[in-house]
Amino acid sequence: MVRHIVMFDFKKENKKENIEKAKEMLENLIDSVPTLKDIEVGVNFSSEDRAMDLSIITSFDNKAGLQEYSTHPEHLKVVEFIKTVVISSKVSDYRTLSSI
Repeated sequence: MVRHIVMFDFKKENKKENIEKAKEMLENLIDSVPTLKDIEVGVNFSSEDRAMDLSIITSFDNKAGLQEYSTHPEHLKVVEFIKTVVISSKVSDYRTLSSI
């Protein structure tokens, strides 16, 4: 199993609305990207300076599944929107212990 985690820091302008729109768009990918096995989308409630606004945790059977997700047209639509409303993002991709 492969995990793909991304954390986003959103621009202040229309922040709440953009976070909600991104969350909905990301959650809808489960119905359109066959290699996406699971997705969890979380809106931050921490007030720490280092906190990010939105996080996703996705699961795939393997690296090929993650690659297919990254180039899937529906995912690319979400990426296009997110690029317009975030300041930065961080990513981590790894294999779970059960798949090593």
